[in-house]
Amino acid sequence: MTNTLLLLLSTSAISILGFYFPALNAKMLFKPARIKNNKEWYRFFSSGFIHANLEHLLFNMFSLFLFGTLVEKAYLSGNYFSGNGTMLFFTLYLSALPLSLLYSYFRHNKKTNYASLGASGAVSAVIFTAILIDPTMKIGLFLIPPIIPGYFFGPLFLLLSSWLGKKGKDNINHAAHISGAVYGWAFTIVALYAQHHSFETLNVFLSLLLKELGLH
Repeated sequence: MTNTLLLLLSTSAISILGFYFPALNAKMLFKPARIKNNKEWYRFFSSGFIHANLEHLLFNMFSLFLFGTLVEKAYLSGNYFSGNGTMLFFTLYLSALPLSLLYSYFRHNKKTNYASLGASGAVSAVIFTAILIDPTMKIGLFLIPPIIPGYFFGPLFLLLSSWLGKKGKDNINHAAHISGAVYGWAFTIVALYAQHHSFETLNVFLSLLLKELGLH
C-alpha cells in the first residue's frame, strides 16, 4: 500500500465516522479560540482528518490521490532524495496540516464562533509540490479537463484563493490553501538542500525546471 493511499483511507474512514457522530467532529474541529484558551493543540492535526460533507471529502481525497502519487514517486525515486522518500512524504503532509493553519490561528483566535475543517491545506501543499516537480503537467480546474499547465494553474489558484479569501462569503479557509501551497514549495526546496548539504543538487533541480519551461 502506498503512503498516499494510507493517508487517503485513514482520512476517509475518520471523516465518514464524523458524518455519523457530530460530537466527534466537534472535538476535532480547528477552533483557534479553544486552542488558545484551552491549549487544545491537537486540533491543528485532527481537523485535517474530518470534512464537512461527502463532496468536500471526495474533492480533497481525489486531489490527494492524483498529486500525492506523483510526489511520493518523485520522493522515492532517488534522483534527488537520498532514500528517505517515505519519511519525507509523511513529513510534508503531516507538518502541512498545522503550518497551513497558522495564519488562520493568529487571525481568528479571539473569535469563539470561528471553526474550520478539512485536509485542504495539506492537500494544497502536495499539489504545489507536484507542480514544482513537474511544472508542465496538465491540470483540470473544476469541470475543465486537464488542459491547464501547472506553471499557469499555480499562480491562477493563488490569485483566486486570495480574491475569494478577501470576499469571505463561501465559508472556505482560503488562507490555508495559500499557506499550504507556499509551504509545499518551501519544504521541498529545504529538503533538497538538507539531503545533500549543498546547493548543487538544488541548482541542478531548478535548472531542469527552467529547461522544462523553456527558460534555460
